[in-house]
Amino acid sequence: MALSAAAANEAITSAGALDRLLDATRPGMERVNAMILDKASSHVALVPEVARYLIDAGGKRLRPMLTIAASMLFGNANGSEVNFAAAVEFMHNATLLHDDVVDESNMRRGRAAARMLWGNQASVLVGDFLLGQAFMMMVDTGNVAALKVISQAATVIAEGEVLQLAKTRDLSTSSADYDEVIGAKTATLFEAATEVGAMAGGADAAGRRALKDYGRELGFAFQLVDDVLDYRGESGTLGKNTGDDLREGKMTLPVILALRQATPAEHETIIGSLGNIGTGEAELKQVVAIFERYDTLGKTIAEAGTHAIRARDALKPLPPSEMKTLLGDIADFTVARAY
Repeated sequence: MALSAAAANEAITSAGALDRLLDATRPGMERVNAMILDKASSHVALVPEVARYLIDAGGKRLRPMLTIAASMLFGNANGSEVNFAAAVEFMHNATLLHDDVVDESNMRRGRAAARMLWGNQASVLVGDFLLGQAFMMMVDTGNVAALKVISQAATVIAEGEVLQLAKTRDLSTSSADYDEVIGAKTATLFEAATEVGAMAGGADAAGRRALKDYGRELGFAFQLVDDVLDYRGESGTLGKNTGDDLREGKMTLPVILALRQATPAEHETIIGSLGNIGTGEAELKQVVAIFERYDTLGKTIAEAGTHAIRARDALKPLPPSEMKTLLGDIADFTVARAY
């Protein structure tokens, strides 16, 4: 798909937003990373071996950075943001370990998934360990209100994963169903990350609401773009195999929109690859060609752009600041990844 002038400008202007966020949150994230390494320790040797394999693989750590940034936005951070951010990252890594077992994935963050090295049982149990440690880090702050936010998020995320499993290769899945899935399994953790960050920074009720709404909309935009990148990206940059969502039978928006418009022959091409672990490069190209024919990838990016605008709008009630501007730019960056 050709890049429009507006999209090109957006990609250029938002390109440095992640680096700026990294710089702005560096002192806080150094403390977060130290806590992550400490809390990944266990006297049972296999636990830190598996946990650190995934943690050390890196990833953007965008969610904990957003927690730190949200606390900085309000200027009264009390130190609890470090625990909150580390807990958010542990929850995220726990879901990755569990997801790879459910999806039978063989790659994560550009290398073999933990399940491929230690098996499914170890991956699930270490994921449970990380969840337990996340809640312990929250308890250590004594902030029951923030603990409630994270606990509710963990429940909703699990519901979202079960719903996605139930919708696997379900051709009746609607756009509304898809929104419910990604709202639960992805947007919820972004929402919790920014809300507890605001709480740690001393935000009032209005400020907490603004960051909660910002995080949720950002999470929607992030997942929509990820679902596009599954068909457009390269395995090295995705950290997984291109087309894995298709092979796993996931009813993402590009698939839902294409099935709605496809001819009978195109319909058969799509469903022949959907949920078929043997789908190869040739079959994937055929499916992507159908997506391009009906611009379903472009429409998915446009939907992500709508959520990014809503994320920016959520920050409008807050007073001007460099961090507010940066968080707005992060919303643009999230969509620009598609280009």
